Amino acid sequence: MVRTPEGEIKADPAGKLAGRGAYICPTQECLEAAHKQKKLERALGKHIEEALLAEIAAVVDKSGLL
Repeated sequence: MVRTPEGEIKADPAGKLAGRGAYICPTQECLEAAHKQKKLERALGKHIEEALLAEIAAVVDKSGLL
């Protein structure tokens, strides 16, 4: 996952986007645990809403990582 220079949070399975990144293991459980414990918010420096989390899970799921 990455927070772009424009402040958007996006899934970045390839790890190529510019910005502040955060790595999580590629499972739904890890994504949910990281969100619940606010690890993603601390790493990316921005609040992550449930809708955005679901969007990121769908993008990563489509890429075959989840």
